[in-house]
Amino acid sequence: MMDEISFVIPAYNEAENIDSVIRACKSIAECISRRYEIIVVNDGSTDRTREIVEHIVAEDKNVLLVHHEKNRGIAYATRNGLAAARYQHIFYSDGDGQFDLSEIHKLLPYRRDFDFVVGYRTNRCDPIHRRINAFLYNKIMHWFFHLPVRDVDCAFKLMKKKSLSSLTIHSNSAFYLAELLIRAVQSGMTIHEVPVHHYPRRFGQSSGSSMRVITRALGDLFLFLFKQKRDDEK
Repeated sequence: MMDEISFVIPAYNEAENIDSVIRACKSIAECISRRYEIIVVNDGSTDRTREIVEHIVAEDKNVLLVHHEKNRGIAYATRNGLAAARYQHIFYSDGDGQFDLSEIHKLLPYRRDFDFVVGYRTNRCDPIHRRINAFLYNKIMHWFFHLPVRDVDCAFKLMKKKSLSSLTIHSNSAFYLAELLIRAVQSGMTIHEVPVHHYPRRFGQSSGSSMRVITRALGDLFLFLFKQKRDDEK
């Protein structure tokens, strides 16, 4: 059993999913750790997500809410959630219920030997356009950065807090998770991949494939490339 773990769950308009995700986290945490916290980042939801989480927080001291008055995007939600985490290991996932969170047991055996233990989806259950976007995005990560990760944006990651805290991530877009892993590799940190299952979204809608999200992520990607090239030439 672990001494402690923080669960970080960003959520945007996940009123129909967030209760079951939190309860899954709680059930798992009580089995694997002596101390735990579940941090939900409500990123400016316009539905009842905040209300549902606040009700749970009032009943359970291990559940914490980080609230954004306005939707600020996945980078801010992830950054603020990770910053709020207090414990030595951090597990990061989405609030959409598309993962079986009990599969964290697949990651735990590697937690001592690796800085980051990351899942990859063996059969991604998303619409075809999202799968195509993800395929191309991962290819770009391999071509430009030689990133040894097959599913960069998989929201199923176990991280050492001390390793995470030593990295400075500048991206304010969906490129955030990619930059995190790129900087980890460039800093000599270790990453291990584990296959996890992925399930269709039952409720709500994803905003990750909007043109605005994609454009901002590509902008940050090419800005990162430009800065890296400039630094290499100095």
